Amino acid sequence: MDKWDQRFMDMAKLVSTWSSCYQQNRQVGAIIVKDKRILTTGYNGAPSGVKSCKDKGECLRRKLNIASGTHAELCYAVHAEQNAIVQAGRLNVNIKDAVMYVTHQPCVICAKLIINSGIKKVIYNEGYPDDFSLEMLNEAGVEVVKFSDLQ
Repeated sequence: MDKWDQRFMDMAKLVSTWSSCYQQNRQVGAIIVKDKRILTTGYNGAPSGVKSCKDKGECLRRKLNIASGTHAELCYAVHAEQNAIVQAGRLNVNIKDAVMYVTHQPCVICAKLIINSGIKKVIYNEGYPDDFSLEMLNEAGVEVVKFSDLQ
């Protein structure tokens, strides 16, 4: 494994600690990298001006008993991948042909945004129960690599 891959995954893990997700196991971080430079970062949390589940003291998904990998729209959080892509847009940063390092495999909604943003490769650390997202990324020609497979 390239030392840069380790550094960037370590950075994604650090960014995940900024998450405002109530569930400890769902603290997700993402960074977008091009030419060994970090372009943007993202973590999962409520949109600006909206109270997070941490602030509310409960997880909406747990309260409604929603299974992991389903009904992503029923959550206060914007996903880490989405936040990293949105930040690129807000800052006018070109992420075409960039690499995204993310602590968890993207969901299908994030996969669609990754595809349309022009990101060429996703390296993720932990799995997520959404095989359809992997199918979409593969069909679109986005390289997807599990971090442990780099070692």
